[in-house]
Order: sequence, then structure tokens, then C-alpha cells
Amino acid sequence: MKAVLEKAEDYIFKLFKDKLPKTYLYHNFLHTQRVVDSVQEIVEKSDIDTKDAEILKLAAWFHDAGYIDGSEDHENKSAQLAKQFLKDQGVGQEDIKKVERCILATTFGKQPEDILEEIIKDADSSHLAKDYFTEVSELLHQELILHGKEEQSGKEWRTENVRLFSEQHRYYTRYAVEHWESEKNKNLLNLLKKQKKNKKKQKKEVVKAKLKARYKNESPERGIQTLFRVTLRNHIKLSDIADTKANILLSVNAIIISLALANLIPKLDAPTNRHLMIPSLILVLFSVAAIILSIMSTQPNVTGGEFTKDQVQKRKVNLLFFGNFFKMPYEKYQEAIDAVIDDKEYIYTMLTKDLYLLGVVLKRKYKLLKITYIVFTVGIILSVVAFIFAFANVELAEKVAEPIISK
Repeated sequence: MKAVLEKAEDYIFKLFKDKLPKTYLYHNFLHTQRVVDSVQEIVEKSDIDTKDAEILKLAAWFHDAGYIDGSEDHENKSAQLAKQFLKDQGVGQEDIKKVERCILATTFGKQPEDILEEIIKDADSSHLAKDYFTEVSELLHQELILHGKEEQSGKEWRTENVRLFSEQHRYYTRYAVEHWESEKNKNLLNLLKKQKKNKKKQKKEVVKAKLKARYKNESPERGIQTLFRVTLRNHIKLSDIADTKANILLSVNAIIISLALANLIPKLDAPTNRHLMIPSLILVLFSVAAIILSIMSTQPNVTGGEFTKDQVQKRKVNLLFFGNFFKMPYEKYQEAIDAVIDDKEYIYTMLTKDLYLLGVVLKRKYKLLKITYIVFTVGIILSVVAFIFAFANVELAEKVAEPIISK
């Protein structure tokens, strides 16, 4: 019988590979293999003889073979395929009938009549107690949709699974009850939690819709909100990019000056190194200039930090910019905000002015950054050229540098 089992596995693999439609995402060879493994798991812990164990495995291999001709009455189709295969293999008629009976026992809603039917039935639904239940359940859902059997939403499918767990399904064998029931209950609890979470989400959406309807005439249009939000975010990102570039230039030039001061300049007193005087000065001077420009581009420009009540009344102060209120007591700032919060036109004016001033700051930063990059690039190029010239004309460089050193 062992040889027949091996042939049955090969037969089902080739059958599904050649004839089973790809739309069967759940009822395929992987599901069949899981059921066979579950049968083996139960058999090892049950008082089942070897022959009955082999009959159960044969039934497990063939229990969904009928899906090659569609899901309708697939149990009977599977039994017929198993019958023909086992006849060809010379299996006895009594054993064939047992295999057929086990296959038919997997029909949904059918009550098992003996221990063999209980085992195959529990094995067929073992996925309800496995940690991969969510994945295979979704595969089954999508399979039903592809075959036009179910048009349920995710919420409806979850509800259907809860009903299956709590009302329609049970395990029969002692092993399954002792080892799988608790895991099945965990999966049920996860379904109930998701169901509860979904209900809370729906409730929030209802409340949100009511508030939106209530304040529809008072809230600014979504397009205006998006305009200010996106523009402000872009301004801030551009400012961060400018500061980052300035910090990189500052760090690079600081390293260049440190290396020059530590390793190059102390050696210029030696007569053999006088030709390096001018290239070194060019390198250091341009690096210092780049550092100064980098600092200028990141230097903040803070205003007075105060405003008057008259400015608020005449709508001449931007309360959104921290530089206009950071010295003011909180109570006065809150009073000023309360005074203008209902004036939508003024709020839009403040937002527009805030964006404009950020743009002005960005212009200054990027202008200084451009100059810094030019200075840095020119300095590097001139330094390299000067070093090349110095090494190529050592004697001429020493004559030029001699008056500088003597002074």
C-alpha cells in the first residue's frame, strides 16, 4: 500500500498541474498536502492501525480531486477518480469503498459515522486552528469571488467566518479537540477583534461625515487647504535642503583648513617648501570664504518678537510667524488669536504672507549657497592649478614667495 500512496501523490500532483484551473487559489495541491499532513498528525496520536492510516491518506490525497471539473458535487467526482485509480493499482474492493466513504465524509455539513470519517473531516478543516488561517481564508475568499460564488466584502466575509467558527464547525477527534480547539478559539478571537475594530472605524466615519455636513459652509474648501499645506511643506523641505547643503560645505572646508593648518602650513618655513606658499594661501583663503558664506546662509533672522493691540485690530501683524510674538505673554497671544480666528480673510492673508516671507528667506539662502558653491569650486580649481604650477616651476615660485616670507 505504501507504493500506492506514493503513486497517488504523483498522480494528484500531475492531475492538478495539468487540469486544475489556476483560479482555484485555495483548493489546490498545497491544500491537499496540508490535509494529508494533518491526517498523519492525528493518526500518530490515535489508535489507528497501519492499513486504516493508509486508507485515510489515500482519501486525503483524492478528497478534492473532483475540482478539476468544477466545485459542484466535487466529493462524488473525487470518489470516482479515487475508485478508478485504486482499481488500476489493484487495490481490493473493500479498501476502495472505505476510501470513497472517507472522501464523501468531507462534504460540508455531513456528520461523520466512524473514527475514520472523523479524522478526515478534522484534517480537512485543520486550517481553522493554524497560524496561517488568515492567509488561506483570504485565498478561499478570492477563489469564491473568481468563480462567482461570493461577492462579499471583507467585512461580510469576516462575519461569515465568525459564524462558521461559532455555529457551523466543530472538531470530532480527541486529538483535534485537545490540541486544535484552543488555537481555533484564538483565531476566532482575532476575527472578533477585527470585527469590533471595523465597527469602531465605521462609527468614527459616521461621526466625521456628520461633522463635515454640519460645518460644510464654514470650513475652507479642500483645494485651498491643500494649496497652503503643500506649499508650506515644500518651503520647509527646501529650507532643510539648503541648511543641509550649507552644513556639508561648512564641514568640508573646516576639514580642509584643519588639515592645512596641521600638516601643510607649518612646513612652509622650510626653503624646500617655499614654492607651496601661494597654492596653500589660495586654498586656505577660499576655504575661509566658503565657510563665512555658509554661515551667512544658515544665520537666522529674528525680528522684535512683539506686537501691539492696535496692530491686531488693524490686521497689520502676522500672528503665525514666531518672530512676531515670541516675547509676548501667552495670554496676550491667545487674546490676539481669538480676535482674528473668525476672520477667514485675515487668516488667509496671514497664511499667504507667511508663505511669501518663507520664500524670501529661501531666496536669500539659495543665493548665498550658489555663491558659496562658486567660491568653493573656484578655490579648489585655482588651488590645484597653483599646486601644479608650483611643482612644475619650483624655482620661480620660490622667488615669488621669498618677499612674502621675508616680510
